Amino acid sequence: MGVMTINGRRVAFTDEKNVLSVIRKAGINIPTLCYLSEMSTFGACRLCMVEDERGKMFASCSEIPRDGMTIYTNTVRLQKYRKMIIQLLLGSHDRDCTTCAQSGDCRLQDLAHKMNITSVPYHDTRDVHTIDTSSPSIVRNMNKCILCGDCVRACSELQGLGVLEFTRRGADALVSTAFDRPIAQTSCVNCGQCRVYCPTGAITIHSNVDEVWEAIGDPTVRVVAEIAPAVRVAVGDAFGMKDGAGVMGMIVNAMHRMGFDEVYDVTLSADLTIMEEAQEFLERLSENRNLPLMTSCCPAWVKFCHDQYPEFEKNVSTCRSPQGMMSAVLKEYYRDPENSQGKKTVVVSVMPCTAKKMEIRWKRNYTRGQQDTDIAITSTELINMIRDFGLELGDLDPEACDMPFGLGSGGGVIFGTSGGVTEAVLRRLAPNHSKQLMDNIADCGVREKKWIREFTVSYKDRDLRICVVSGLGNARIVLDRLKAGEVQYDLIEVMACRGGCVMGGGQPVILGRTPRDARTAGLYRIDNNESVRKCDENPLVQNLYKGMLKDKAHELLHVHAAEETR
Repeated sequence: MGVMTINGRRVAFTDEKNVLSVIRKAGINIPTLCYLSEMSTFGACRLCMVEDERGKMFASCSEIPRDGMTIYTNTVRLQKYRKMIIQLLLGSHDRDCTTCAQSGDCRLQDLAHKMNITSVPYHDTRDVHTIDTSSPSIVRNMNKCILCGDCVRACSELQGLGVLEFTRRGADALVSTAFDRPIAQTSCVNCGQCRVYCPTGAITIHSNVDEVWEAIGDPTVRVVAEIAPAVRVAVGDAFGMKDGAGVMGMIVNAMHRMGFDEVYDVTLSADLTIMEEAQEFLERLSENRNLPLMTSCCPAWVKFCHDQYPEFEKNVSTCRSPQGMMSAVLKEYYRDPENSQGKKTVVVSVMPCTAKKMEIRWKRNYTRGQQDTDIAITSTELINMIRDFGLELGDLDPEACDMPFGLGSGGGVIFGTSGGVTEAVLRRLAPNHSKQLMDNIADCGVREKKWIREFTVSYKDRDLRICVVSGLGNARIVLDRLKAGEVQYDLIEVMACRGGCVMGGGQPVILGRTPRDARTAGLYRIDNNESVRKCDENPLVQNLYKGMLKDKAHELLHVHAAEETR
């Protein structure tokens, strides 16, 4: 504890880890490019430099606050210093901003505008690097890299993968993969967190928007869309709405206007996932076989387990993800000539996740040898499509999803946040849907604000040991402890991205803030307003099992041969 003087104003501090945190606590937003509070301090960009009363300058992100310190954050000297840093970064940066996928959402561009930089006196002398488009999920353009290290630390510290690293030295320094291999030839799991933390256009989403527009423009094609739960609380962020606002109805309206023939809700197939996964869980419990059951909704996690912990592959649920289930059901529905009406059906999924672009290619998810999800786009790509079409989301009236696949339960909605799958499973196992019981489930530990949540719940004559983990680096901790015999669980839910799908690699990135809590709260609000909160009480689910899924549930809702997940 102590008191600092910042720009002549006394500011008390307690447990802030650095001077930068105290400055922000005082309501002063000095620029940074490499500082991320969830990761280690790197101190590369030097934009957060401040000046003390003796004229000494130091990086505030790496300085521990001390009682009695006096600093200044915006002297003329600091202004010139920061402007020169941005100019130097721009001087070694591909400045083709007009065609950059990150233009308008680029932190470097934003700082250049704020600092009124109108010229760059330095010339780029670096080698031109080939753009890496090998991944189905991300594109790497190292000509736009500013060596901030954000992607390196996200991959290593948050995800525990270490696919990206600094190579070479000095002016030749570069962020690359081992032996400079294309990203698709590495252990990358396509989670897209490197893209989330990249402040420029060096790592962007591999766009499939043109394919969608082509399908929409083809009169012989019926284009049907499925929208994941987490999308509805993120798209509004990009249109100036309150963080975490639920805008599903507006999204449906926009997609109808853009030419999608039908728009369906993936919360329905999330309900199907829980129906199948809960049954699989109970069967394994009764047989004491392949426990703990590990969830299979997150393809980045599934690939991580396949590549790095093959001994646990038998523990991963055989259920397809909600995307996989929904697409299989849609393709089966439109195989009926009465429903297809002579048109080819193209299924487009709208996901918060870049790894879904990888998942749709896995043959283990195919039905009768045919790919079910034709195109996967992210929330960010959908936002670009809405803007391209000339729509302002906030001006649109909400519309309902189309039937017969437009109704999901509240349990399906909360799939978009870490712990949501587990909570939906516990609701499925619950004997009723009373408010008291739903509240008890929510309070059992499943919603704790921890990356690793461990808790026990009673079920019939036994206690179920459960672990909910988000972030692959944290998943590695759990799996290593499991291998060592230090812990025992019956059920483990894993999401590759910290906080779950609400912070997926395909979600819009909001400059200057992290909307994780707001998006999670938004999903819980939607859940609370649903009249159906348990998957088994969804009438559409009941009708599907009595009709289309009769004798076909395993074929359409579960993976087949455990083929290479690459």
